[in-house]
Amino acid sequence: MSQVQLQDDTVVETNRPGGQLPTNPVGQKPPGLWTTAGKKFMRNPYAVGGLIVLLFFIGIAVFADWVAPHDPAKIDFMITNLPPGTEGYVLGTDELGRDILSRLIHSSRVSMLVGFSVAFAAVVIGTLIGAISGYFGGWIDTCFMRLVDVMNSIPSLFFNILVLALFGAEFIYMILILSLTSWTSVARLVRGQFLQLREMQYVEAARAIGVSHWGIITRHLIRNAMAPIIVYATLMVGSAILSESGLSYLGLGIQPPETSWGLMLSKAQEFMLVDPLQALYPGLCILLVVLAVNFVGDGIRDAFDPRKKKKNPKRRLNKWNATSSK
Repeated sequence: MSQVQLQDDTVVETNRPGGQLPTNPVGQKPPGLWTTAGKKFMRNPYAVGGLIVLLFFIGIAVFADWVAPHDPAKIDFMITNLPPGTEGYVLGTDELGRDILSRLIHSSRVSMLVGFSVAFAAVVIGTLIGAISGYFGGWIDTCFMRLVDVMNSIPSLFFNILVLALFGAEFIYMILILSLTSWTSVARLVRGQFLQLREMQYVEAARAIGVSHWGIITRHLIRNAMAPIIVYATLMVGSAILSESGLSYLGLGIQPPETSWGLMLSKAQEFMLVDPLQALYPGLCILLVVLAVNFVGDGIRDAFDPRKKKKNPKRRLNKWNATSSK
């Protein structure tokens, strides 16, 4: 394998497998993990498109009070079931005369809040348990993993319905129960990462100079295991939104006068033959948000995957080979 220095101080290695040619100038520090991942993410059109859609819905949720044209809870029996395109009501009204567009906008706030809250809580709980289990091992690892097995053996949907039916369909209860049934996968992921990372030489060096166990976990291990955790947390947002929509559809989630996309779907099924568009709008919003979150999660996963390298265009490779052969 030979190296050729071009006129712009660029070092090119010829005859590399896979056609991967570095372009770092001599003496320049190579880009870090996050910089490389960010560039790879921005080159993924599906991930960028999903991020744009997700940011759009987040912006709608944050500024719902200013974006919504009407009060979503205002009832007016004089304008019930107006068709889409009616002046002042772009998507029409429902059976109680409430503006559908305003209800969709305010529903995004509930769905986004549930999705990100559940993902954050599940990642915190799962990371803490997985880190302790994977780092210390022994009987601590056995106890925590048996707890994970017990939680995984319980049907999550049945457990969610049971708890909400007993304690009431409150918003905070729904977030708590979804978080408590979602952390087990994160714990297994973090435990697997820690079992591998705790044997690294930099961990042994940290122990040798007297760094505490908590310092090693927080300063070294969690930072190096952050990439897969971020990927899993991103994908968990979409799962939480679907779970909230399903519980609201069953009448165990958000309760009137509050609204969510799942609750709108539940109410719209009574009017499917009369006005099927009432069910189409919230279903389409759920579809777009979940797809956007999955595209973003897949993009982050591919960006942090070292096996997915950038393929240089053939014309650029030929140019480099012609320059190096002179």
